[in-house]
Amino acid sequence: MLLATQLQRVFILKDKGQEIRLADPEPKWSAEAVLNFYAGTYPILTTAKISAPEIRDDAVEYRFESVMGTKG
Repeated sequence: MLLATQLQRVFILKDKGQEIRLADPEPKWSAEAVLNFYAGTYPILTTAKISAPEIRDDAVEYRFESVMGTKG
């Protein structure tokens, strides 16, 4: 028998060399809405873009990648 399950969404932010895993605040929201939700807590997200989702460990992972240049 085939069983279908909905995969959990996980959002990953890389900040200062560390990966921060962010929980999905509302499964009905788009990835852009989640980005805007977390931008108040993590200001670096105001200039971030969202990478294509990847399935890993029974979860759909979205990565928030900063588009800011590095200094120097």
